[in-house]
Amino acid sequence: MGAALSWDAPLKLHELSRGPVRLTLEPDAEQRAAIAKRLGLKSLPSLKAEVTVKPWLDGAELTGKIDAIVEQVCGVSLDPFEQPLRGEIDVRVVPAGSPHAATSDGGELALDPDAPDAPDVLDGDAIDLAGYVIEHLALEVDPFPRKPGATFDYDAPEEETSPFAALKKLTEPKA
Repeated sequence: MGAALSWDAPLKLHELSRGPVRLTLEPDAEQRAAIAKRLGLKSLPSLKAEVTVKPWLDGAELTGKIDAIVEQVCGVSLDPFEQPLRGEIDVRVVPAGSPHAATSDGGELALDPDAPDAPDVLDGDAIDLAGYVIEHLALEVDPFPRKPGATFDYDAPEEETSPFAALKKLTEPKA
């Protein structure tokens, strides 16, 4: 999804051995600008995530909430506007090689839309909390932003503009 960001918040799995870890993540202005560029936003005036990470099987469970203000360009009026976003994080992760990781044996895959998602498999022994915050923020961003109150007014042309309309005028009797 683009170049690496300078905002990271890794948490090693072994840090959960003493119990749940609660963190508040807030990128600085430069990091928010990089996140905004990555997500195709005009700007990201604020972003705050409160995340709780607790042990889950041989991995971890991440829960929390995201509060942000995003600035987008209206698809109707092309005016920039800000809007608040709120989102939830609810993810489970397991280390590579875990017996709890989803398998891709090439067989049939049965999906239950009401069941929780399969856990993500970590590349190493650390969870990229900032990555999950950005991913869940991206899910909350409206891909077709519309400024409140913006309307699309279209007036169809009065006359026909096809080449046949010009021929029709030639054949009409003159008054």
